[in-house]
Amino acid sequence: MPNGILVYVTMFKLSINFTRSTSVCLKRTMSSQESDVLFETINNAGIITLNRPKALNSLNTSMVSKLLTQLQEWQNQKSLVIIKGAGEKAFCAGGDVKAAIDKVEGPRFFRTEYKVNYLIGNYKIPYIAFINGITMGGGMGLSVHGRYRVATEKTVIAMPETKIGLFPDVGGSYFLPRLQVNLGLYLGLTGDRLKGKDVVKAGIATHFVSSKRLYELEKLLSRCTSEAEVSALFNKFNEPAEEFSLAEHIKHINYCFAASTIEEIIERLEKVQNYWSKKTLECLHSMCPGSLKITLRALQRGAQLDLGQCLQMEYRLACRATENHDFPEGVRALLIDKDNKPQWKPSTLAEANEDYVEGYFKRLPDNQELKFNDSKL
Repeated sequence: MPNGILVYVTMFKLSINFTRSTSVCLKRTMSSQESDVLFETINNAGIITLNRPKALNSLNTSMVSKLLTQLQEWQNQKSLVIIKGAGEKAFCAGGDVKAAIDKVEGPRFFRTEYKVNYLIGNYKIPYIAFINGITMGGGMGLSVHGRYRVATEKTVIAMPETKIGLFPDVGGSYFLPRLQVNLGLYLGLTGDRLKGKDVVKAGIATHFVSSKRLYELEKLLSRCTSEAEVSALFNKFNEPAEEFSLAEHIKHINYCFAASTIEEIIERLEKVQNYWSKKTLECLHSMCPGSLKITLRALQRGAQLDLGQCLQMEYRLACRATENHDFPEGVRALLIDKDNKPQWKPSTLAEANEDYVEGYFKRLPDNQELKFNDSKL
């Protein structure tokens, strides 16, 4: 909306003051509704800014609903789309899990968010994410499925869901098992973070550009009229990756996380007996037991599914998570009460048996299943 007070010219002078006050109220209402995500056009590029910097641009139902509508419209109108986060700290730190644990609001949020993830993964025009700063959970879903993902020296990525009784969603069951040498299973189960150029080495980002050059890159990208021009521009800006910080551990990651069960993974880690394995064991033992088993099963199955099928599977898991104990309990313990003492049910890996795990994967009633407009799934 433009600055200033919108005044409608009328023939009746007495109505002017009333019109002014009404238009101010309207403007304020519209502004408050639209301020969490901003859309603008530069040349023929659509620019999206996630605009909740105080909340590290975390996603809510309002934001994903607007994103879905605008992205659907823009892919038939623009040359490309760029998405970025407001502020200096984060691209998007994830979803608003305090709202997601609600049994009504949660499924509504996940349904819309996953539709956005699917649309990005099948976008007709170049979709470019500037993952500058913290990028976790839902932020990964808004970036990793796109054609171009730009990391900077400020980038920190993670999928930390097993710590709060959830699982790596937003298509995590699709992209994580497709990373090199079981790296995705390691990241998905432990929630370990990668920074800067490591994000490119892992295969999550496609390019590395200094944060100081993002403004210049955005302006030049907005002038591109073809995929070839976009690709050539990225080649000019991209900085070569350095040695992967996990390089010395890759052989152990590949060996330990190739195991078919969580118990086996733990056994293999115990055999390695070095600083990294001990740290990883401590990490796994601090996670929600049920989440670990559900996550491993989802990643194993996701390796054989396409993105749409993965998101449909994840939607079943997410709906069940809002209905069960662990996800709300994890959010309570780590984010609401912050006592950091979640009481998991089941409390051990042994108690998280086959019936418990498979119960999450069962199909929902047909009218509740996640469906995509362009899909026969």
